[in-house]
Amino acid sequence: MKENFLVEIISPDSSVFKSETTEVTIPSFEGQMGILKDHVPLITFLRPGVIIVKHDKGEVKFFTEEGTVEFVQNNLLILSSTARTFDNLKKENIENIIKNTQELLDKDNINDKEKYLLSYKIDTLKEIN
Repeated sequence: MKENFLVEIISPDSSVFKSETTEVTIPSFEGQMGILKDHVPLITFLRPGVIIVKHDKGEVKFFTEEGTVEFVQNNLLILSSTARTFDNLKKENIENIIKNTQELLDKDNINDKEKYLLSYKIDTLKEIN
Protein backbone atom coordinates (compact mmCIF):
# COMPACT_ATOMS: atom_id res chain seq x y z
CA MET A 1 0.00 0.00 0.00
CA LYS A 2 1.40 3.35 -1.06
CA GLU A 3 2.04 5.67 1.90
CA ASN A 4 2.98 8.77 -0.12
CA PHE A 5 1.10 12.01 -0.57
CA LEU A 6 1.79 15.18 -2.54
CA VAL A 7 3.43 18.22 -0.95
CA GLU A 8 3.88 21.56 -2.66
CA ILE A 9 5.56 24.66 -1.23
CA ILE A 10 4.71 27.81 -3.14
CA SER A 11 6.00 31.38 -2.83
CA PRO A 12 4.31 34.34 -4.53
CA ASP A 13 6.67 34.18 -7.50
CA SER A 14 7.41 30.46 -7.94
CA SER A 15 6.94 26.88 -6.90
CA VAL A 16 9.67 26.25 -4.31
CA PHE A 17 9.19 22.48 -3.98
CA LYS A 18 6.82 19.81 -5.28
CA SER A 19 7.18 16.10 -4.65
CA GLU A 20 5.67 12.89 -3.38
CA THR A 21 6.52 12.49 0.30
CA THR A 22 5.97 10.12 3.21
CA GLU A 23 5.97 12.68 6.04
CA VAL A 24 6.10 16.44 6.56
CA THR A 25 6.74 18.27 9.82
CA ILE A 26 5.61 21.89 10.01
CA PRO A 27 6.05 24.63 12.62
CA SER A 28 2.47 25.71 13.31
CA PHE A 29 1.17 28.02 16.02
CA GLU A 30 -0.24 24.92 17.72
CA GLY A 31 3.29 23.44 17.87
CA GLN A 32 5.31 21.09 15.69
CA MET A 33 2.84 19.14 13.58
CA GLY A 34 3.55 15.90 11.70
CA ILE A 35 1.53 15.15 8.59
CA LEU A 36 1.23 11.63 7.19
CA LYS A 37 -0.94 10.16 4.46
CA ASP A 38 -4.67 10.30 5.31
CA HIS A 39 -4.21 13.00 7.99
CA VAL A 40 -7.45 14.76 8.85
CA PRO A 41 -8.08 17.81 6.66
CA LEU A 42 -6.65 20.99 8.16
CA ILE A 43 -5.91 24.64 7.60
CA THR A 44 -3.38 26.33 9.85
CA PHE A 45 -0.78 29.08 10.00
CA LEU A 46 2.99 28.69 10.11
CA ARG A 47 5.17 30.34 12.72
CA PRO A 48 8.91 30.80 12.20
CA GLY A 49 10.62 27.42 12.13
CA VAL A 50 11.73 24.49 10.01
CA ILE A 51 9.63 22.52 7.54
CA ILE A 52 10.98 18.97 7.15
CA VAL A 53 9.91 16.97 4.10
CA LYS A 54 10.81 13.26 4.23
CA HIS A 55 10.75 11.11 1.12
CA ASP A 56 12.32 7.94 -0.27
CA LYS A 57 15.67 9.64 -0.95
CA GLY A 58 16.06 11.35 2.44
CA GLU A 59 14.77 14.68 3.65
CA VAL A 60 14.74 18.34 2.66
CA LYS A 61 14.61 21.15 5.22
CA PHE A 62 13.23 24.63 4.69
CA PHE A 63 13.40 27.69 6.94
CA THR A 64 10.16 29.65 7.00
CA GLU A 65 9.02 32.74 8.84
CA GLU A 66 5.31 32.58 8.08
CA GLY A 67 2.68 31.13 5.83
CA THR A 68 -0.47 29.06 5.58
CA VAL A 69 -0.96 25.32 5.29
CA GLU A 70 -3.83 23.33 3.84
CA PHE A 71 -4.09 19.55 3.82
CA VAL A 72 -7.00 17.89 2.05
CA GLN A 73 -7.37 14.60 0.13
CA ASN A 74 -3.68 13.76 0.59
CA ASN A 75 -2.49 17.03 -0.91
CA LEU A 76 -0.44 19.34 1.31
CA LEU A 77 -0.16 22.92 0.13
CA ILE A 78 2.20 25.30 1.94
CA LEU A 79 2.08 28.96 0.95
CA SER A 80 5.01 31.02 2.24
CA SER A 81 6.98 33.97 0.92
CA THR A 82 9.96 33.01 3.06
CA ALA A 83 10.46 29.24 2.58
CA ARG A 84 14.15 28.68 1.78
CA THR A 85 16.14 25.47 1.76
CA PHE A 86 19.03 25.24 4.18
CA ASP A 87 21.35 25.18 1.14
CA ASN A 88 20.16 28.70 0.27
CA LEU A 89 20.87 30.06 3.76
CA LYS A 90 24.48 31.06 4.10
CA LYS A 91 26.10 31.46 7.53
CA GLU A 92 26.72 35.21 7.09
CA ASN A 93 23.12 35.71 5.92
CA ILE A 94 21.82 33.88 8.99
CA GLU A 95 23.96 36.03 11.29
CA ASN A 96 22.68 39.22 9.62
CA ILE A 97 19.07 38.07 9.87
CA ILE A 98 19.56 37.24 13.57
CA LYS A 99 21.13 40.67 14.21
CA ASN A 100 18.35 42.53 12.39
CA THR A 101 15.66 40.46 14.10
CA GLN A 102 17.21 41.07 17.53
CA GLU A 103 17.15 44.82 16.85
CA LEU A 104 13.41 44.59 16.08
CA LEU A 105 12.85 42.51 19.22
CA ASP A 106 14.64 45.10 21.38
CA LYS A 107 12.25 47.89 20.34
CA ASP A 108 9.70 49.05 22.89
CA ASN A 109 6.76 49.45 20.53
CA ILE A 110 6.16 45.81 19.56
CA ASN A 111 3.26 43.72 20.82
CA ASP A 112 3.37 40.27 22.41
CA LYS A 113 2.54 38.46 19.15
CA GLU A 114 5.44 40.16 17.38
CA LYS A 115 7.77 39.30 20.29
CA TYR A 116 6.63 35.66 20.09
CA LEU A 117 7.27 35.45 16.34
CA LEU A 118 10.61 37.25 16.45
CA SER A 119 11.80 35.05 19.33
CA TYR A 120 10.93 31.87 17.41
CA LYS A 121 12.68 33.25 14.34
CA ILE A 122 15.88 33.93 16.30
CA ASP A 123 15.81 30.55 18.08
CA THR A 124 15.30 28.68 14.81
CA LEU A 125 18.09 30.54 13.01
CA LYS A 126 20.49 29.89 15.91
CA GLU A 127 19.70 26.16 15.68
CA ILE A 128 20.33 26.19 11.92
CA ASN A 129 23.55 28.17 12.32
